[in-house]
Parts: sequence; C-alpha cells; structure tokens
Amino acid sequence: MSQIDSFPTEPEFTIKAVQNRTGIKPVTLRAWERRYNLLQPVRMPNGYRLYAERDIQLLIWVQRRVNSGISISQVVQQFNQIREKGEWPEAIQTYSPAKPRKKAPRPARDYAELLFGALVSHNDERSAIIFEECQVYFELITIFQEVIEPCLALLDEAWFHGDIPIATRHLSSQVIKARLLGIMQGLPAMKEGALVLVGCGPETMDEMSPLMLAVLLRQRNYFVEYLGPDLPAEDLIDYSKIARPKLICLSINQEPTAFLLNGFSKQLSSLRGKPKFGFFGGYMRQNEDAQKQLPGIYLGDELDTNVDSVRRILTLGMV
Repeated sequence: MSQIDSFPTEPEFTIKAVQNRTGIKPVTLRAWERRYNLLQPVRMPNGYRLYAERDIQLLIWVQRRVNSGISISQVVQQFNQIREKGEWPEAIQTYSPAKPRKKAPRPARDYAELLFGALVSHNDERSAIIFEECQVYFELITIFQEVIEPCLALLDEAWFHGDIPIATRHLSSQVIKARLLGIMQGLPAMKEGALVLVGCGPETMDEMSPLMLAVLLRQRNYFVEYLGPDLPAEDLIDYSKIARPKLICLSINQEPTAFLLNGFSKQLSSLRGKPKFGFFGGYMRQNEDAQKQLPGIYLGDELDTNVDSVRRILTLGMV
C-alpha cells in the first residue's frame, strides 16, 4: 500500500472534479479548508480552486474515517499527529508507478496474428504464453487496441469466409474474455468516489469492448463496475437507484439496442444525482446520424478515446 505523499502534486482538478471523485460537496470542502487548514489548493486568477491527485487521496482517506463515525475534527487531529512524525497516512487507493517495459522483439500487431493462430488451433497453452508475453512488452491500451481488437477482427473474417466454425469463434472469445476478467480481478478495486457502470445495452451480447473499457478504467483507479451483456434499460434504472452511479457507459452494436435506449438518458435525469449516459460500440461508430439522435454522450470511436471521454465527464462534467 502506498502512502498519500506518493501521489502527484500538480494542480489540475476543479472543485467539481474533486466532488465527482470523492463525493464531498464543494461547500464541505471549503469549510474543511477554512476551519482545519486541511488542504491548500492553488487559487487561479479567476478565484477557482485547483486540486492535485494527492489532495483527492487525502480527502478519500478523510471521508472513509468520517463515514465510519469519527468526527472531522478527530480525523484532522489524527492526520496532524501522523504528519508530526514526518509520515503520511496509507492511501485507500493503491498506487503503482508504471513499470519499465522491455523492448518488444516484434511489433504489437504481429502478436495479433500469433494469438489468432493459437486460438483457432485451440492451443490454450500457447494463447496463455502470448498473453503473458504481451504484458511484458506493452501497456494494456496497446494490447487491447493492437493485439486483441485486430485478433477479434481476424476471427470474424475467418468465420465469415467459412475458414473456422462458429464454435471456434465463440470459444476464442471466451478465452479472451477469461483473460480480460483475470486482468481486471488482478487490479486494485477502487471503492470510493464517482461510480462508473459499464456494460452492453439491451440485446447487445458482444462484451469485448465494454470489458476492455472497464479494465482500462480500473487500471486508472476509477470506481468501476462491469455489468456484462444484454442489460435491460429498466433493470439499469432500478440498479442505479441503489448504486447511484455518476456515469453509465453502454456498448451499442446494433440498431435495436439504440432504439431501446432512446429514452434512457431522460429516465436517468429523473434519478437522484442525475447520472449521465455515455454510449459507444460498432453500430454507433458506423452511424453518425445515430450518434446525434440518441440522447446521451457519444464516447468516441476508439478505446483510448472512450477512456478520455470518461475522464473528461467525471472531472469536467463534459466531453
């Protein structure tokens, strides 16, 4: 577990972004600053406050103790006692600096063909070795965009041309899905701040893109829950009343899914907290008119764009 002082100190988050990450209202933040000198955000010429990631981590630590029944004055006293010893509290959120990576012996795209060959030959051991080798050489975003997505495209093409049976296509998807779930489970799970729900819209079954998005968000220390395929809008509304997410991201791979989600954003706006609705997926990527017509926020064509859109929504309230 990392100490809070290991987090970046660059001022980049507005007070609204801090609220989204921590759940602490601006009026409370200002009161804590005024009464307890807990934080010292940078003040811009226009009077706006800017906070650092270290500030957010400290607030998460404080909020957890307040939620457990300790008064804010007692929490501040605990914090001051720790600082008097020249130490910092342990962060609630695990922080892992990026590990240096070895130079890859071949381009990432070559691994897509290697993985495709292992999958269609049902060589599970070889598939596992390729996955592990990719993680030695490449970041997850590179693995997803330059290895897994091209591999899935090769599988689709091979099935379309009759080179592999549909059973092989399904089995290959399950192997990749299992690997993605394993990566996600191995990442530290953030349980504080703004919740992001990720999954497939109603009647959309292909989980790969939303699952990869969920993994990338968790890697970036967002509070994210992956809900799986074919999520009825009514069930999502009911769950949102309980979980109170800040954002719901759904994959849309066919026209019926978009039709079934036409009124979803309006339903969300009637809930407490007014969760935002973000969408992405193959059907939306190929239909600009559908992007404009569906109420909500289009998260972009590519995975890295999806992740950046989520970041902008949570930190700035916009894309």
